[in-house]
Amino acid sequence: MSTGTALGRARDAARGVAWFFKGVLGENAYAAYLEHHEASHCSEPPMTERQFWRDRTDRQDANPEGRCC
Repeated sequence: MSTGTALGRARDAARGVAWFFKGVLGENAYAAYLEHHEASHCSEPPMTERQFWRDRTDRQDANPEGRCC
């Protein structure tokens, strides 16, 4: 295996690990919201990212479900 191939595989693996942790930690939640909003053909514009995170935090605070803190 050449050095370039090994580095390419390592880079791909690192991207996969980063993608996994972003999903686990919820970092990609806004992107998922936008995809869902577009797919549902909602007539109103989507929330801004700031509005989305405020709404998500407010809902989690009002309805805590298995969070550590």
